[in-house]
Amino acid sequence: MIQQRVTKYIEKEHLFSLDAKILIALSGGADSVALLCILHTAGYHCEAAHCNFHLRGEESDRDELFVRQLCKRTGIHLHTIDFNTTQYAKEKQISIEMAARELRYDWFEKTRKECQADVIAVAHHQDDSVETILLNLIRGTGITGLLGIRPRNGAIVRPLLCVNREDVIHYLESIGQDYVTDSTNLEDEYTRNKIRLNLLPLMQEINPSVKKNLIGTSNYLNNVATIYNKCIEETKNNIVTTEGIRISDLVKEPAPEAILFEILHPLGFNSAQIKDIAFSLHSQPGKQFCSKKWRVIKDREFLLIEAIESGNEILPPFQIIKEEKEYTPDFLIPRDKGIACFDADNLNGDIHYRKWQTGDTFIPFGMKGKKKISDYLTDRKFSISQKERQWVLCCGEHIAWLIGERTDNRFRIDETTKRVVIYKIV
Repeated sequence: MIQQRVTKYIEKEHLFSLDAKILIALSGGADSVALLCILHTAGYHCEAAHCNFHLRGEESDRDELFVRQLCKRTGIHLHTIDFNTTQYAKEKQISIEMAARELRYDWFEKTRKECQADVIAVAHHQDDSVETILLNLIRGTGITGLLGIRPRNGAIVRPLLCVNREDVIHYLESIGQDYVTDSTNLEDEYTRNKIRLNLLPLMQEINPSVKKNLIGTSNYLNNVATIYNKCIEETKNNIVTTEGIRISDLVKEPAPEAILFEILHPLGFNSAQIKDIAFSLHSQPGKQFCSKKWRVIKDREFLLIEAIESGNEILPPFQIIKEEKEYTPDFLIPRDKGIACFDADNLNGDIHYRKWQTGDTFIPFGMKGKKKISDYLTDRKFSISQKERQWVLCCGEHIAWLIGERTDNRFRIDETTKRVVIYKIV
């Protein structure tokens, strides 16, 4: 009996206890209606939550009415909400499917806290898990993507993963419970529906047990993934530093590309990019690879990983205080690189800050000839990202201070100096 299978699965996976309060995501479709009936009949304390996304006109309102009537008949408290999903998708510049997902799960969690439920139960079953595995395979995935849908994700639990769609329909028919059908599920429009309506039937022609076999494989891989993830974490601890991924240690690992995949795929890098990054490990420094929000820079000793800044920095990421005083023979120039001292009479132009630019030169303190800032930073073994973050203090068109590094010899203090200007990073 399906109810016994589900309650045993709940116990086996430790999804929730008999005295827990469960908030059920109730769309009105067969799966969620079966979930509600099974848990309610089993004696669990249930409340329901229904979202009206207003994407299917009268059908959306029909679903809400059905859900209201079902909850009234069963005596289950119902939470409802209306969403302007299309507007939200436009504002966020995301797909309708993604918009509905974000709105749905954010509201579920908010409602769970308000009604003090322990978990949110959603009605994914084995067929959904099979579709997810195939979808991930088509898109490209690591081992995690082959595990299918897992029984728990934070406060989200999935008690029906022990049954399939056929079991659900048979159960509803046996208790005489009707449900609504989302017409979009019958359309060959979205990728998941193409898998459900076209790909899976073809695979079942080849092997009628394909769904069962895929679920079995995903369960086996879940155990494999436990061992795999333990090794990956140990490897990360060995090769990832505050500066980045240490290349010399990474290339000693038996599968550097797999390790890079586990580090970079969650940051939005695809398989082709990660392959290119792995190939660049033995090339010259300077190559950059970008996802939407992150970039990887191949430097000399490290792969640098950093967030992509939005817009250009107009103000420096530090504060500088200025002090001016008379020069006396007992004045000592500090050795601190965060402090710069100048002859006030030489520093007589417009003072401003900016990031250094290609072609910039200065005369490093203690030297006579000009030096390109790019060459100076390279000599100092600055990484690419460190170079990009370097600011200068300018006096008119001249660079007076490579901030935090070195002053320009033309503005130095000497025996003729009468007044001293001091700039300090705070």
